[in-house]
Amino acid sequence: MSLFSGLIIVHIVSGTCCLVMGAVALLARKRRGKHTVWGEAYHATYVILFLSALFTSILHWQQDAYLFYIDLFSYGLALLGYLSRKIRWKDWLKTHIAGMAGSYIALITAIFVVNQPHIPGMNKIPALVFWFLPTIVGTPLIFRTASRYTKPRKLTKTNVSS
Repeated sequence: MSLFSGLIIVHIVSGTCCLVMGAVALLARKRRGKHTVWGEAYHATYVILFLSALFTSILHWQQDAYLFYIDLFSYGLALLGYLSRKIRWKDWLKTHIAGMAGSYIALITAIFVVNQPHIPGMNKIPALVFWFLPTIVGTPLIFRTASRYTKPRKLTKTNVSS
């Protein structure tokens, strides 16, 4: 087995695990316990997914260079969401929700785009649809979730004048 084939296997397995772990973390009650345990596992597995995608895109640079940049962006979202929870900077919860959910949208997009040509019925739909559909569906859900779990800022004389 070649290095590339081995990396593809690692990538498929880690991507599948991320899909399941991310779904469990997203659907779990947002507090310590199930949500945080599955969220930690999701991030750790996303690191493996990120590294496997990074190396496979480098090994096949001529045809997969664009995947290198998509990979950086996707993992950047996961890392942003993860670090915002760990560091807890101002408005960390909104950033956590957007980053983690955004990385999950990127994951779903990648799965759709890669598999769409091989699935009967889906292969009749233009591929461009699958590049944008997860974002179109997921973005309003991110905003809804962020508004549900974050408190609106009260208007005060200080933040009205700035």
